[in-house]
Amino acid sequence: MSAKLSVLVTGGAGYIGSHCCKALSESGYNPVCYDNLATGHRDFVRWGPFVSGDIRDADKLRETLRAHDIAAVMHFAAFSLVGESVADPQKYYLNNVAGTLSLLQAMREAGRARFVLSSTGAVYGNAANRLISETDRCEPINPYGSSKWMIEQILSDFRTAYGFNSFCLRYFNASGADPSAVIGELRDPETHLIPRAMMALQGYADFSIFGDDYDTPDGTAIRDYIHVTDLAQAHLLALELLLQGHAGGSFNLGTGTGYSVRQILAAIEKETGRPAPQTIKPRRPGDPPMLVADPQRARDVLKFQARHSDLPTIIRTAWAWHQRAHPARTQ
Repeated sequence: MSAKLSVLVTGGAGYIGSHCCKALSESGYNPVCYDNLATGHRDFVRWGPFVSGDIRDADKLRETLRAHDIAAVMHFAAFSLVGESVADPQKYYLNNVAGTLSLLQAMREAGRARFVLSSTGAVYGNAANRLISETDRCEPINPYGSSKWMIEQILSDFRTAYGFNSFCLRYFNASGADPSAVIGELRDPETHLIPRAMMALQGYADFSIFGDDYDTPDGTAIRDYIHVTDLAQAHLLALELLLQGHAGGSFNLGTGTGYSVRQILAAIEKETGRPAPQTIKPRRPGDPPMLVADPQRARDVLKFQARHSDLPTIIRTAWAWHQRAHPARTQ
């Protein structure tokens, strides 16, 4: 790449956004982090300029796009807790949907038309107990998934009406941490399985298995876990195609292999040498029994390969990060 192109990364101070900023910088781009730090972390901004702002502020977004001569946008700024979305759907539609429309408005006014969306496997809802492909019907069962599906539909309309090229990357369970342990998964409250279990082992959180009566081999929910480093690489591949004039589309990002909650806990126990918690509680509303991606389309079009998403690597890098992030109570 002859010129150092600038890429706006909304939510770039968060978990996945910060890993993408690192990957962009290492590939010769200038990542411009745009974040209101509602859930992001200022010390995760290490690889480019930081702009403090909200995605619902179209004027500031437009100024930022022009001031930094942004070539493309990667959009991670969203609320993403399934249970919270069920309890407070207005929060999710205002931020995720209205906020994205504000961003798209600013991009159109600034003459920018390349976009990579952080979407989710939750758009599929209660999929059958088999690999999910992009041709499967999208029927989300919680407001978080619905908000992302709405955004995908908006982007499809923008592509048709305005020639606005976009990739919607439907990733499944983001996991793991950068091998350096400089950045990783850090939320308050933490609801994701792997970090929550590790925090419980360290004495920072309680832990429960939500449902052991699913129609799965061991009764616990099955998910497809993909390493955050692999997710960052997929975003780079999508960006490269956009810069070559590709119109975009929707793609699953996963491994095609699912693990149950109990399998994940067994892997954590093996890595840490500590017994994993096993308290059982009822299912949470909005949680399907199984979500596992068919990743073939991403392999064919994006040329994407998940190289870091084997379970031992996911658990090892996550544990290294948690030992660094929560050192005081680590045994």
